[in-house]
Amino acid sequence: MTTKLNQDVTFFEALKWASLCIKGQNIEQDEPQFLLLNQMHWDLTTLLRNYRTKMPADERQQFSDNLQRLVNGEPAQYIVGQTYFYGYPMQVNPSVLIPRPETEELVEWILNDNHKDSLKVLDVGTGSGAIAIALKQQRPDWNITASDISADALQVAKSNAELNHVDINFVESDLLTEFVGQKFDIILSNPPYIAHDEEKVMDQDVIDYEPDLALFAKHNGLFIYEELAKTVSDYLISDGKLYLEIGFHQGPAVTDLLKTQNPAANVELRKDLADHDRMIKMNLKGE
Repeated sequence: MTTKLNQDVTFFEALKWASLCIKGQNIEQDEPQFLLLNQMHWDLTTLLRNYRTKMPADERQQFSDNLQRLVNGEPAQYIVGQTYFYGYPMQVNPSVLIPRPETEELVEWILNDNHKDSLKVLDVGTGSGAIAIALKQQRPDWNITASDISADALQVAKSNAELNHVDINFVESDLLTEFVGQKFDIILSNPPYIAHDEEKVMDQDVIDYEPDLALFAKHNGLFIYEELAKTVSDYLISDGKLYLEIGFHQGPAVTDLLKTQNPAANVELRKDLADHDRMIKMNLKGE
């Protein structure tokens, strides 16, 4: 940043200063406001009521420091340690991916597709626990297990379950290895699916701050889908369903993987609101 925040400044003036500091950079215009709202534990109405209030020195210094971190490329969600997913608060740190809005569409599909009580559900590669927690909030009677290969990610997910007052079973597992002999009504996953050669077109803040383990996969990003396609039918009931988030260009490849390994199943590819291939459902029972 080229300018310093004046000592005698209102909250409104601090936000104007922040907007000037991020001008011309690859930063969303509302991110300084996001930082300030979280720092002050305010909603937007409270901020508006305090626009002309002088900023206390300690708050001014914290906002200045946080904005410097933002300008340096650190994601705003990691700076404040929190984001929202499906309307629910989620703690995040560099051990887990920041949940994306597109993933909320996967949650919506699962909820609209399944209305029975007491379904047994497994979220593979849960990360922050966002999907599992959103589903449990909406379907309290579902028996939900969430797994991850990362013990650090599971600690974040457990904290988020406590934050949202939901009861979820957490298991450290490399894909399905810890669930031999178990059957689920639904298995879902938003796995790492980025090919390593795509790194050159990714946002630098994602590369610098978000965990490689949750981003990249071998075989052009298809490795996890290959493994699940081969094994998932052994862990589903006879009419069980698999739901996957995919990269926008992976629809045909993942569809082919699932159909090749599960020829009797029905496989459906669905686009997100931006009209990109984003989700796949496999129903073992077929149509």
